Amino acid sequence: MQNAIGAACDIEATDRPLVYVAMVGDILHAGHINILECARQIGSVIIGVLTDSAAVSYKRLPYMPFEQRKLIFENMKGIDRVVAQNTLSYRENLLALQPRYVLHGDDWREGPQAHVRAEVIEIIQKWGGEIVEIPYTSGVSSTMLYEALREAGVIARGRQHKLRALLTAKPLIRCIEVHSPLAAVIADRARVNGREFDAFWSSSLADSLMHGKPDIEVLDYRTRISSIADTFEVTSKPLIYDGDSGGSPEAVYYLARALHACGVSALCLEDKNGRKVNSLYGAGGGQSQASIPEFAARLAAARSSIPDSAMMLIARIESLVLEKGVEDAFERAMAYCDSGADGILIHSVKTSPEEVFTFAERFRRQRQGFPLFVVPTTFSSTYERELQDNGVNCVIYANHLLRAAYASMKKAANDILRFGRTAELSAYTVDPYELLAVFPEPKCAPR
Repeated sequence: MQNAIGAACDIEATDRPLVYVAMVGDILHAGHINILECARQIGSVIIGVLTDSAAVSYKRLPYMPFEQRKLIFENMKGIDRVVAQNTLSYRENLLALQPRYVLHGDDWREGPQAHVRAEVIEIIQKWGGEIVEIPYTSGVSSTMLYEALREAGVIARGRQHKLRALLTAKPLIRCIEVHSPLAAVIADRARVNGREFDAFWSSSLADSLMHGKPDIEVLDYRTRISSIADTFEVTSKPLIYDGDSGGSPEAVYYLARALHACGVSALCLEDKNGRKVNSLYGAGGGQSQASIPEFAARLAAARSSIPDSAMMLIARIESLVLEKGVEDAFERAMAYCDSGADGILIHSVKTSPEEVFTFAERFRRQRQGFPLFVVPTTFSSTYERELQDNGVNCVIYANHLLRAAYASMKKAANDILRFGRTAELSAYTVDPYELLAVFPEPKCAPR
C-alpha cells in the first residue's frame, strides 16, 4: 500500500490500469488536484461522483447538485470516465469496475469514513487491487472553504432552493422553530453525534408571543418578515413560514410574493377558515375548515404570484385535528396535490401517532415521492426513525425553543425574587462572557 504522493506516482503506468477516485466535488481545492494529478499519472482515471444522498449521509448537502458536479468532472482534462456513486460505500462501483487502484486522501483512516476504507480494502483484495493514499493537504478543506463562503453570505443566497434539495437527498429532515435570530444561531450551530437541524420553522405562535400578542393571526406578516430578515443575516439554513390560513386568496397572493422576495424556502398554509384558533385546542376550539375548492383557491393564488419561484407551498390538513377522520384528510391531500401544493403537512393533536401513520400509509400508495411533513408536538414520544419508517419526510419541532426559553426565563425571574441575589442562577444559566462570544465584535479597526 502506498502512502505518499511521490511513491504513488512512480507506479508503472504503461498498461494504463484503472484508477478509481470517489469525490463529492462540490468545492475543489489543492488537495483534490493533488489526488487527481496522481491518479492521471498512474493510469486511466474513473471518477465516482457521490450523489446528493450519498454525500449527505456523512456530511453536509453539497452546494451544487449532483448533475452539475458530474458535469465539472466530465469536462476536466485527464479524466476518462465519470460515474455516479450512489452510496458512501464503494461496493457497487468496485464490483462493477474492478479497478487496479483506488485513490483517496489518507484522512479517511479515521472518522466517519474509516469503515468505508476497511470495506474497500476487503473488496479489492479479491482481484489484487491496491489502495493509494495521498497525504492530507493541511490548511485547506472543502469544509473550511464552505464555512468561509457561508460567512461571506454566498451559501445563504442559495437557501431558497435548499429545502427541495434536502427533501430529495435525505430520507428525513429536521426542522426547528426559531423565534429570534439568536434562537436561529443556536439551532444552526447545534451538532450532536453528527446530527443537525436542516431547516427553520417560523412559528406564528412563537412570533405572536414574542411580540406580546395572542396567537389569533393578528401579527402582521411584515413584522414577522422583519425578524426573518435579521435571522437570514446570521444563518444560512432554509426556513419554512407558518402562514396560518393565509386569509383570502388576495391576501395569500401578496403574502407569497413578500416571502419569496425575502428568500423564504416554503410557505405553509392550513385549510381552516375564519378567526384563528390554535390547533392544540382540537375540535373543541370552534374552528371551521375550509372546503376543498376554497383552500385550492388559496394555493392557486400563492402559486400565481410566484410562478417561477423555488419557494415551496405546503398544504397543512386539519382534518384529524377537527376529528373528521383519515378519509377526509386523504381526499383533501389528493386534491391539494393536484392544486399546486409541493408538500403535505398532516396535523394531529392526539398523543399517539397511529392516525397519522394510517394516513401516511394510504397517502404513500398514491404519492410515493411527495414530501410529507408532521408536527409531533403531542405525540412527542415518537422517535424520528418511526416517523421515517412510516413515510414521513420532514419532522417539525414547532415550538420547543420558545418553550425552553420561557421556562428558563420564568425560573430565573422567580429565583432572583426568591433568593434576593443571582448566584443560584449559575446552575442553569451560561456565563455572561459566553453570550459575548456568540456574536464577537468585528475587528474593523483598532480602538
